[in-house]
Amino acid sequence: MISFSLTDEQKELQRLAREFALKEIRPHAEEHDREGKFPMGIAKKAFEIGLMNLNIPASCNGAELSVLDEVIIAEELSAGCSGISTALSANHLATAPVIVAGNEEQKKKYLGMITKELTFASYAVTEPQAGSDVAGVQTTAKLVGDEYIINGSKQWITGASVAKWFYVLAKTDASMGHKGMSAFIVDADTPGIKIGKKEDMMGQRASATHAITFEEVKVPKANLLGKEGEGFKIAMKAFDHTRPGIAAGAVGVARAAMEHSIEYSKTRTSFGMPIAMHQGINFMIADMATEIEAARLLSWQAAWAMDNGVRNTKMAAFAKRFAADTAMKVTTDAVQIHGGYGYSNEYPVAKLMRDAKIFQIYEGTSQIQRLIIAKEIFLR
Repeated sequence: MISFSLTDEQKELQRLAREFALKEIRPHAEEHDREGKFPMGIAKKAFEIGLMNLNIPASCNGAELSVLDEVIIAEELSAGCSGISTALSANHLATAPVIVAGNEEQKKKYLGMITKELTFASYAVTEPQAGSDVAGVQTTAKLVGDEYIINGSKQWITGASVAKWFYVLAKTDASMGHKGMSAFIVDADTPGIKIGKKEDMMGQRASATHAITFEEVKVPKANLLGKEGEGFKIAMKAFDHTRPGIAAGAVGVARAAMEHSIEYSKTRTSFGMPIAMHQGINFMIADMATEIEAARLLSWQAAWAMDNGVRNTKMAAFAKRFAADTAMKVTTDAVQIHGGYGYSNEYPVAKLMRDAKIFQIYEGTSQIQRLIIAKEIFLR
């Protein structure tokens, strides 16, 4: 039997996240966007009421919410401000590989660290010459005695300046291609780690994005996740967990843009009537509503599959691709509906359009999602 209804607990989570977004996030969104300021104060409040670290197992004092629960919350927080929401949810991507492949000692130490007090972690995979092509990572890790020596650089790492530890992908055997990549947990205070300047991003400016350089960084052998050569597989499995939430974040941005467009079109008049009464406008909003609903259902389906043990790689790519492209289209149309005001930073749709673009880029571009979908169709 198929049901699209939420449980009472999920409705309460949705209400909690929506109220938090409206009261604590949206009023400060413009300030954090303008100043590029990391939302530490907002994060403390979110941590205190249980809106962070949603995927951490109960054995590590986490909430152990379902992926569908996470998706519901992600939409609401992102509708408040996706830059702030990304800062709050960056831990999710960093902890997913530990949840997927970590041993009990690693989970207790590093996931427990996250739940004990407000702590941040970062997912350090992307490099200056290896973004969508994860297999092109050039960072190396060489085993010397009981330690790995890591050398290389990472780029566009969300939350790098506030992270206590990093999930790092590095090559342990360059001759093996993606099968020679391994995954590590690296403490941020390890000697040899240098955090670069804060990147001046187009959108999602509150998320503290930096480059990281590793110079002769010594990492205990105990911090290897899984076995040597399993790093690429671990990273891809983590994406199956996290992409539904990214899709839901895109839905939240698109929904916010539509809500602003509806309100503006009801009050703005032209040719003697509200512009909402002009077919050219209300058809645009009708298309927004339809595509947002479809994107939401795809994100829910991908989350449901993961929660029910169904391989969701293709469904997660469906959701990520469609929701990201929908967010870009909806926010662009929202700017058009607002006319000249939409192009002004004094109106929120300009920021929403800037924020939307990154959904087509991070955690796998829309083109990479299409590649994944095509492979799933033709090679399975």
